[in-house]
Amino acid sequence: MSTDTLAPPEIETLAELLHRLGDVPLERIRFRPSPGTATEEDVVGLPRGRHYELVDGVLVEKAMGYYESMLAGVLIYFLHKYQEANPLGIVLAPDGLTRIEPGLVRMPDVSFHAWEHFPNRLLPAGAFLERAPDLAVEILSPSNTEKEMDRKRSEYFGAGTILVWQVYPSERVVRVYTAVDAFVTLTEDDTLTGDPVLPGFTLSIRQWFERAGQRAV
Repeated sequence: MSTDTLAPPEIETLAELLHRLGDVPLERIRFRPSPGTATEEDVVGLPRGRHYELVDGVLVEKAMGYYESMLAGVLIYFLHKYQEANPLGIVLAPDGLTRIEPGLVRMPDVSFHAWEHFPNRLLPAGAFLERAPDLAVEILSPSNTEKEMDRKRSEYFGAGTILVWQVYPSERVVRVYTAVDAFVTLTEDDTLTGDPVLPGFTLSIRQWFERAGQRAV
């Protein structure tokens, strides 16, 4: 694993730190090691049970409740079903560490990476998959903020991601992004498609949520 990191930007106040991270709730920021000093080694050295992303030298807890985890699991099921006839790449679960660039580690709730990025279909050694996904799926939890998601999309597309699905569980809505600010909104009455990353993949959004089960309001 590379130990290279980007020098974190200088931050003078806690308010500035929170704003830079996308106005995430303070309880999601880990203060050991001190914000601005965390490294990639700190990410993989954390105790099991809680997952953190690395952003600007700060460990930011990944926001994900049980229902969001179920939605991710159901989507992974459908993606694997698709791959039985279309073995185009690999699918990572929510704890899959993705090194977007040196010092920036994200954990999309679901991600897909095409085999074409791995010569001879040989996966790399190490804790991180050191490339941005072709498809990144972010299933929003209550503590996720729009500014946080804006930053994540900017990072993904800036690093080569082709498609981002941003999922709103309470509304049962999916935003399909083809660029940082270019998206269409799909509802339960619509069908999600994987083009151009997953040619021919289709999934009824209603079917996706019904398989995950109904959650009380």
